[in-house]
Amino acid sequence: MFSRLREDIAAIRAKDPAARSTWEVLTCYPGVHALMFHRVAHACWGVGLRWLARFISQWGRFWTGIEIHPAARIGRRVFIDHGMGVVIGQTAEVGDDCTIYQGVTLGGTSLTRGAKRHPTLGAGVIVGAGAQVLGGFTVGEGAKIGSNAVVVKPVPAGATALGNPARIIAARTAEHAPAAALDTLHPVARAFAAYGVTPNLDDPTSLAINGLIEHVSRQASRVDEIVEALDRLGAHLANEPACSENVARLKRLAEVVEGR
Repeated sequence: MFSRLREDIAAIRAKDPAARSTWEVLTCYPGVHALMFHRVAHACWGVGLRWLARFISQWGRFWTGIEIHPAARIGRRVFIDHGMGVVIGQTAEVGDDCTIYQGVTLGGTSLTRGAKRHPTLGAGVIVGAGAQVLGGFTVGEGAKIGSNAVVVKPVPAGATALGNPARIIAARTAEHAPAAALDTLHPVARAFAAYGVTPNLDDPTSLAINGLIEHVSRQASRVDEIVEALDRLGAHLANEPACSENVARLKRLAEVVEGR
């Protein structure tokens, strides 16, 4: 238990710039306290002490404002930030290195006893404040759920879910993401997005504009290659204004939309 507690504290200090010391995290972070209560309650549940498990869980809820059913499975280095109003249901599973903000519900939509009624979060999932993830489906590894999103269907690994009802934005690989945008992110920021949304890379308007810029750049390069080939064959075309000027204007527009 103490090794897991040390992992929890280290994870919080890595993710939360407000965490000044180990002692502060241990004494002032309700997410840490809720996990400590849950581990005891979960152990009691596992050996058949169901009433005692629920009683300990209720005490944890009273002291922290975080309700975790003792049967729920919680992984390592899970960070419940702020925590007030978080509800994690009986058949929910939370993978390693997940981050859950205040007001989140991992709830069920079925009344069938013994069924998988609550969601499973893969490793590294981030669930923003007020999000509702409802049903017995899986949210893939590294996915992000934006604040106040209502998710009722599976989310692929690395994707982002935004809105009510949630829209799924597919993951962007490094080869498709604008290099300039990626370069502006600190390595830690690339791996962790507070409240489930990165500043620019997950915004639909930004995605569309950057996609158009990439397409224009590729087409301009292709046209230049064709013109050079025609010149070698003796067909000399009239000089046209460089497409790079248009690309530069589009990039400036993208920066305005992204607020940079």
